[in-house]
Amino acid sequence: MQTPDQLLGLIEDYLLGLELSGELGDLGDSMRYALAGGGKRIRPVLCLATAEAIGCEPERALAAAAALELVHSFSLVHDDLPALDDDAERRGRPSTHIQWGEAVAILAGDALLGEAVRLALTYPSPAVARELIEATQGMIGGQYLDITHSGDLVELHRLKTGRLFAAAIGLALEVAELPGPEQAPWRAFAEELGLLFQLVDDLLDRDGHVLVHGVETTRRLADEAAERARLCLAGIDADTSVLEGIVESLAARTN
Repeated sequence: MQTPDQLLGLIEDYLLGLELSGELGDLGDSMRYALAGGGKRIRPVLCLATAEAIGCEPERALAAAAALELVHSFSLVHDDLPALDDDAERRGRPSTHIQWGEAVAILAGDALLGEAVRLALTYPSPAVARELIEATQGMIGGQYLDITHSGDLVELHRLKTGRLFAAAIGLALEVAELPGPEQAPWRAFAEELGLLFQLVDDLLDRDGHVLVHGVETTRRLADEAAERARLCLAGIDADTSVLEGIVESLAARTN
C-alpha cells in the first residue's frame, strides 16, 4: 500500500503533466495558476487510497482523482469572485480573479469543470462521469443554500463540502467497477468523512457549527463522526490502513 505522501506525488505529477484541450489557448495559463495553488489534495488522495484498498491500481484512478481536483479548483475560483465570497487571496497568494481579472477567472473556472468531465469520460463506464457530475451539482446546490441563507446547516454542509468527499470514494468505486451491493459500507464511510472534515474546519475557523452549537459540542460531533468513520472501515474486508490514517489526520488537523 502506498502512503498518502506517495499518492500525493502521483496526483501532483499527473496534474503537472495534464494536457488541456487545445482550443483553450492562453486560457490554460490561468487554469494552471488555479490548479497550482497548493493545498493538501485530500480529495484526490482519498480517491487513490480507496482504489488501492479495493484492489485497483491507483494509477488507474488517476484521471478520476484529477477530475475531482479540477472540480474542487473550479469551485474555489468561482467562490473567490466578488459576487460570492469576494476573497482577494487564496492559500497565501492572489486569488485567480485578482491575478487574471474577473472575466478570465470565470472562464477559467468554467474550463476547469469542462476538463474534469472530459477526464471522467475517458473511462469505459459512464458511471464515473455520472458520479462526478452528480457530486458537482450537489456542491453547487450547497453553494446556493449558502448564498441565499436557505436550508439548514447540516444539509448545506452535506452538499457544499460533503458531496465532493463522497465523490472521492464513489469515483474509486466506479473506476474499480465494484458491484453496487458491495459499495454501501464504502459510501457510508464517505458520508462520515465529509462530515468530519467540515466539523473540524468549523472548529478551526470558529464558524458554521461552532456559531450554532459552540466549540465543545462541535468537537464532540467531530469525534463522533471520526469514530463512525473508523467503524465503517472496520467492517470492510480490505486493507484500509491508509484510509484509517487519513481519518486520524483529519480529526487532528490544525490548519
